[in-house]
Amino acid sequence: QVQLVESGGGLVQPGGSLRLSCASSRSTSYFNTMGWYRQAPGKQRELVARIVSGGSTTYADSVKGRFTISRDNAKNTVYLQMNSLKFEDTAVYYCNAKGWATEYWGQGTQVTVSS
Repeated sequence: QVQLVESGGGLVQPGGSLRLSCASSRSTSYFNTMGWYRQAPGKQRELVARIVSGGSTTYADSVKGRFTISRDNAKNTVYLQMNSLKFEDTAVYYCNAKGWATEYWGQGTQVTVSS
């Protein structure tokens, strides 16, 4: 069973930065797509960013220009660098990994943007 463990969440002021990490128990090169989703209270889970094995990335319109996703297959880790954070970025952030016929989720890490 693959485990994805997120870290790096916390409390930050508007305009601040955080970097989330997702460590995989299986080589990240196994997964076609790895991504970050988030879920705010009372809202559906939504895609934040994803990166495919070839390196192409996709971002939600709300985070374009502020967030950057990257993967380090040597460390089996995916990162989400979040800059210029806004109140509306407050949510639980989940790591996701998709293989050919498999999908895994992390347990989530809380990001709170507050003054």
